[in-house]
Amino acid sequence: MIRLTRLPRRIALLLLCLAPVAALAQAQGEPQSGLPRVHLSAGMYQIEAQVAATPTQREIGLMFRKEMPQQEGMLFVFEQAAPQCFWMKNTLLPLTAAFIAEDGRIVNLADMQPQTTDNHCSSEPVRFVLEMNQGWFERKNIKAGSRLGGSPFSATR
Repeated sequence: MIRLTRLPRRIALLLLCLAPVAALAQAQGEPQSGLPRVHLSAGMYQIEAQVAATPTQREIGLMFRKEMPQQEGMLFVFEQAAPQCFWMKNTLLPLTAAFIAEDGRIVNLADMQPQTTDNHCSSEPVRFVLEMNQGWFERKNIKAGSRLGGSPFSATR
């Protein structure tokens, strides 16, 4: 009897532990979809960003995407400000990462080449990273020190 009552708990615990692994395995070779979206602004420019807020969502990021509209990106949200580093393994698109402070200020930008494991890091602790198609920030003349607007940043002020 004791074994029978413990068996479901063990299975439930095992399933809980394997859920993130299953989600990652499911995403192998396929871009993640169904993420929440948020509207951001960079001066007069509008961005529609998918939000990667959980460890698994952040780990998968934009892997396996073959295209992304110019006004779209992915906003990585972390629980607290810390130094952040990104790489591009299994990412097919050239991207630029904007490392963003809690108040929406772009700390630094990093161009990242597809399918590499080179680290691209924030120059100071940040809470957000916005990935856009490579060259988007440059074409819009958005640089380190520029501020982004949107609910993620106003909620932290």
